Amino acid sequence: MNESADAQPRSLRECRGYGRLWSAGVTSAFGSYITALAIQVLVVETLHGSGAAVGLVNAARWLPYLVVGLLVGVLVDRVRRRPLMVATDLACALVLTSIPVLAVTGHLDLGRLVAAMVVFGTATLVGDAASQSFLPRVVPRPLLGAAHARIDQADAVAQGSGPAVAGVVVSLLGSASAVLVDAVSYLGSAVLVATVQVTEPVAPEATPRQGDGLRGGARGVVTDVAEGLRWVYRHPTLRPFAISTHLWFAGSAVAGAVLAPMALRDLGLSAATLGLATTAAGLGALAGATVAVRLGRRWGAGRVIIATQAGTGLAWAVMALAPSVAPAGGGDGPWAGGIAWGVFALGQLFLGLCMGASNANEMSYRQVVTPDRLQGRMNTTMRSFNRAAVVVAAPLGGLLGDAAGYPLALVVAAAVVIGTAAVMTTSALRGARLDDEHVVAGPA
Repeated sequence: MNESADAQPRSLRECRGYGRLWSAGVTSAFGSYITALAIQVLVVETLHGSGAAVGLVNAARWLPYLVVGLLVGVLVDRVRRRPLMVATDLACALVLTSIPVLAVTGHLDLGRLVAAMVVFGTATLVGDAASQSFLPRVVPRPLLGAAHARIDQADAVAQGSGPAVAGVVVSLLGSASAVLVDAVSYLGSAVLVATVQVTEPVAPEATPRQGDGLRGGARGVVTDVAEGLRWVYRHPTLRPFAISTHLWFAGSAVAGAVLAPMALRDLGLSAATLGLATTAAGLGALAGATVAVRLGRRWGAGRVIIATQAGTGLAWAVMALAPSVAPAGGGDGPWAGGIAWGVFALGQLFLGLCMGASNANEMSYRQVVTPDRLQGRMNTTMRSFNRAAVVVAAPLGGLLGDAAGYPLALVVAAAVVIGTAAVMTTSALRGARLDDEHVVAGPA
């Protein structure tokens, strides 16, 4: 922040630029939820892919985190972050537009879709790292929890309406055309971010040293990457937080690979009814985000994070029960799949509730305990290993679902996450609070 301690904003309304940043996130999130459903339907119904194919496409988006994620963290900490956000929004719009173009011209296949997701994932890797590291420059640390909660509330509304709209768009125009909505949303986000008024400092690391080049060239990059790794994995509370999150992403990747095939095939849902059921997650996320800050203050960020991670596992277990009560043949309309639709939607509701309550505490906690000069590396270190878990677990989850059944794959994902949460209750993460003084000290 550029303001002095005495002049720091006391509310989000006084944070210059937060409104536009919030609007940019909302605009992009709305389109992204449409794409999330449209791509899965595209793989399953248009390209006739299996659960393994859905897992492969999901993994392709996160592959860049595994390959260049740690290097992106160094980049974000060395340059101004707003221009990166604008450039990557424009890149996302371009690559998403290519998907319906390929479909219309008859050139879209699984290989080209995977390639498009790799490019898209690279752009979002840079953009998300810059965005998460940019917010603490716009909002003072005491307000970060509230800032994330506001973003999460808006995201929950997008999550609630996006899949339903996506289901209608997919049904009327086809899954490929629905992706264009997300492309337009990224263009809108780029315009909003470009107009955020904030003066960004040039990081000291970006200043060349005589005879060394930029931070000593390749050696300097390695040094910076190592510093980011040490910060995360030697920190008394970030370390267990990071490990539990990595395992949560592995479970989520398995669930993400099998949920759409299970809903479309085992439950007999259409794209529209799947989207309608998924809106329950948005309603839950809105409720969770509304109480997230209060839960963190009352019980501590660490306890909320652990409890909600376990809760997502329970939500997947509930959804795994849906095929056992599904009628033969499925059907169309809001109640396609009979009571199974309700069970699936209930699991989605609880999943959204847990994720909404958790995110504001997770994001604000790791930003509060990390100095500005390490924000980029901290974010990409954690996200790179999170996405590495997705790259490995998503195809394996799809293969497990195809071979042993989609409900069993969901149960495995649930067991991993619930077991991890149980172990984390014995770690330092349990006592983590946003107002603790010791958490800012970092590794010894």
